[in-house]
Amino acid sequence: MNAYPGQSDSFLTMQGVKAITASGKTRIYEEIKQGRFPRPVKLGRKSVWPESEVRAWIEARKAERSAA
Repeated sequence: MNAYPGQSDSFLTMQGVKAITASGKTRIYEEIKQGRFPRPVKLGRKSVWPESEVRAWIEARKAERSAA
């Protein structure tokens, strides 16, 4: 299910994930290991992330900030 109705889901490379989250590779993989960031999808040898999952993670961080 797409988190953004009317939009098709695309994949982000690590470079794209770093760009929209303002996080580094090490931090992203630490968050994945701790279960706090979406796991990547393996496409051959590449790891990619569904853009909708990364954007949903960003929105959840905003909601946490607002609730605090």
